[in-house]
Amino acid sequence: MFGRNSDFLVSIEKLYMNVLYQLEDVYSFTGNTTAFIEMEDGVNEYGFTAGLTFIPVRNVKPGFNVGILTRYLLEKCKTVNEAIAEIQKLPIASGGTLTMADSTGTIAVAELSAGDINIIYPQKNYVFATNVFMSEKMSHLNIPEFDDWRAETRYQTMKNSFERMKPSLSFAKDLLGGKFGFMCQYDRRKNADTVWSVIYDPSEKRIYRAEGNPGRKAYKEDSRFKFV
Repeated sequence: MFGRNSDFLVSIEKLYMNVLYQLEDVYSFTGNTTAFIEMEDGVNEYGFTAGLTFIPVRNVKPGFNVGILTRYLLEKCKTVNEAIAEIQKLPIASGGTLTMADSTGTIAVAELSAGDINIIYPQKNYVFATNVFMSEKMSHLNIPEFDDWRAETRYQTMKNSFERMKPSLSFAKDLLGGKFGFMCQYDRRKNADTVWSVIYDPSEKRIYRAEGNPGRKAYKEDSRFKFV
């Protein structure tokens, strides 16, 4: 099971979109975006699921930013292992993380920058990421003065929650909705909020989405997308 909050600017939230793509010669997918041609999260017809966080880095090169990479992998990959193989050979332009899951139950987080890649595999039965590099290999790339929307606090909320509770659909909804600690409790008057939240279940082929902050908006199942 894969869950993700998208935290972004309230002032342009009417431009954000949920989309269904069915193009020639690639896998069909559904996803969510603030920038249309890139994807912030999505699932394809085979159940491969991916979602990003953005992390600024000082070194930027020509290549795939994390949003375009997310879309590319949804179009091209059936499994997490296939996606990792693609990540390791593609040019990466900038910084971010990519959390991935597939219908076999394989999960991983890829920490990405223009020059360094780190793959995090689960030590237990979960992985998670926020807008900061947490591994020893990548943490030196973090920019301390960057406003990361309380990334460390959100990371610790997830860490503590996973260590204390058994993951389930209700657990995912409560975690993303902020019931176990800070995750989405932003002040909209400061132009920040969780503007959508999504839970993909790639093994059961189900999609649940909250059209707004999950602390206030209910999740509804989306059955429009057709899986293989």
